[in-house]
Amino acid sequence: MGDFLRARRHLTAPEQVGLPLLRERRRTPGLRREEVATLAGVSTDYYVRLEQGRERNPSDQVLDALARVFQLGPEAAEYLHELARPRGPRCRAVPPPRVDRNVVLLMKSWDRVAAYVVNQRLDVLARNAVADALYEGLEHNDNLLRLALLNPRARDFYVDWEKDTRHKIAHLRAVMGADQDDPMLAELVEQLSAGSDEFRRLWARHDVRHRVRAPVRFHHHAVGVLVTTMEVMSIDSAPGQKLVTFQAEPGSPSEHALARLGGARGAPRRTSTYGA
Repeated sequence: MGDFLRARRHLTAPEQVGLPLLRERRRTPGLRREEVATLAGVSTDYYVRLEQGRERNPSDQVLDALARVFQLGPEAAEYLHELARPRGPRCRAVPPPRVDRNVVLLMKSWDRVAAYVVNQRLDVLARNAVADALYEGLEHNDNLLRLALLNPRARDFYVDWEKDTRHKIAHLRAVMGADQDDPMLAELVEQLSAGSDEFRRLWARHDVRHRVRAPVRFHHHAVGVLVTTMEVMSIDSAPGQKLVTFQAEPGSPSEHALARLGGARGAPRRTSTYGA
């Protein structure tokens, strides 16, 4: 909890919470501890104990006040409460390793939409012809986080690499929750930490947010820049699996480019196990 509070304090600018800008330069970014304490209605000594891990039983009112100070979204606020009151090991519903045939057939019918199915680790379990062509030739394209952080070409492929990668890492924190003992997720965090300075930097922000609708721009070597909207949908028949689609504005150059990609490939690729 102390790491989380410290990270969010450093990322919260004084002007975000209505504090006047001071002429003297701050030695560290973000808010000072005494400012957080005042805004949350607690003593500075009490807040310092929270950051240092010496106070482990804050009330719900204090946690809610800190969530307001740091302007946390619902998922991040819930995460803070879980850090303060761990629920112990959770009974995890393991996502099935196979994608249902009906979902695969649905994706296959889309010739102007890139689509794939991922699990909680963002392993790609299946994708349609458009997505297959979009990601063709990219090392680590079996896992979206490894692709973004371990493949140097990712910075060209994702036009807004920093934002997109930050959102993927925030998703990983959200699915891990306060209980970070899931061996599959922990293995991925360990691999990314060992192989990427950028992952360690972004992981230390403690952003928490599931992936949702967002604009995403790709740069494909054959068709140029594609401007799309990403949608993320849960597959109720397969808990833990998500159907992710990328659509372009109808009639736009990006839609025509997606159609070109779809016409260049065959059936969607399926995998029977999680990505390595």
